Amino acid sequence: MKIKSILLCLFLLGSLTVVHAQEDASTVLQTAYTQAKKENKKVFVIFHASWCGWCKKMEKNMESPSCKKLFDNNYVTTFLTVQESPKNKNLENPGAADLLAKYKASGVGIPFWVILDTDGTVLADAFNSKGENLGCPATAEEVGEFVNKLKKTSKLTKAQLDVISQVFTIKK
Repeated sequence: MKIKSILLCLFLLGSLTVVHAQEDASTVLQTAYTQAKKENKKVFVIFHASWCGWCKKMEKNMESPSCKKLFDNNYVTTFLTVQESPKNKNLENPGAADLLAKYKASGVGIPFWVILDTDGTVLADAFNSKGENLGCPATAEEVGEFVNKLKKTSKLTKAQLDVISQVFTIKK
């Protein structure tokens, strides 16, 4: 009887500590497309990882008090986790690495982002005019290219784009 009780306790304890996998990338995108269609917005997809400082900087800039509403009014922003360390592989969205490869961004570093219409067509991506990943834009040149991509994919005004530019540009 004691052995059965101990085994039952171990089984229950084990079932409580099972790590649940993240949502599949295609499901995440479908949810974003549905919301974007409903709200007449574009989908801003950011590929990131928990260890990535520039990914955190990108999110912090987009979520800043002066930028959050600007992005929220024009985009449904969604995150796909990729390139995690072996101990954090459970954080990755299944299929996200394949999507990153589809956008020809495997090996270019993260964050990597794409702006899509509600059918999944790429309207803009993180590649600059030289074919390099802008990631989280920080220099005046990088931010300029980023803002031009936002201008082409949103209804942001010049004044609003200037606010975004000020937040993203690193001050020296």
